[in-house]
Amino acid sequence: MIQAQNLTKSFKTTTKKGFKKETTIVNAVDHVSFECKPGRIFSLLGPNGAGKTTTLRMIAGIINPSSGTAIVDHIDISENNDEVKKHIGFLTGSTGLYERLNPDETLDFFGKLYHIPEPKYSERKEYLFEKLGINEFRKKRLGQMSTGMKQKVSIARTLIHDPEVLIFDEPTSGLDVITADSIIDLIRESKENNKTVIFSSHIMSEVDLLCDDLAIISKGSIIYNDSFDNFKKEMKADNLTQEFINRVKEA
Repeated sequence: MIQAQNLTKSFKTTTKKGFKKETTIVNAVDHVSFECKPGRIFSLLGPNGAGKTTTLRMIAGIINPSSGTAIVDHIDISENNDEVKKHIGFLTGSTGLYERLNPDETLDFFGKLYHIPEPKYSERKEYLFEKLGINEFRKKRLGQMSTGMKQKVSIARTLIHDPEVLIFDEPTSGLDVITADSIIDLIRESKENNKTVIFSSHIMSEVDLLCDDLAIISKGSIIYNDSFDNFKKEMKADNLTQEFINRVKEA
């Protein structure tokens, strides 16, 4: 489970006015609260720059909130950040991978990092390699791979320790249809295995395919937070994309 409790992230910006400098505090995320439950897929939907990635990075313990906190798998991120990371798999569309390694070596590194015992590690790796079609390039260096191949390795890295909480930050952005479909399939599988799944997107068709619960974020604030079924029942527009656009504009 994930419980975001008044998460806020503030940044200082400095502007020059003549010979003077003025410092302004900007809230990239402003008192965001929501709950993600096991066995359900929670979508954080919003336009680019709305605060989706900042919110997810705070939940994952990558950046510290200015105020507020989140409870992840019964652990408070403000009290035990390192322990939270052991319970999370975090995937973005821009995950950095060491380009001199191949997929086998990359997964071996993360398997040791998470202290996964043998033979559980080998079984898990072979399952993910087969599921994602990585076997055909498992000995190829990442620096020689396409974006889609690298993203498949990133997915395997994210899931290798079989985490209870999965965070996907616009995971299909810029990918071909086949690679994107493999990610969507794994998100569905994670739900079936009663994992807590949260994914961010600005693509309404993905939300329609996967979403059980929905929060819309705009300019750092939550403007909608309810089940996806209720969202569809309340729609005034002819389609989901237009309804999303209208709500953001109204906010």
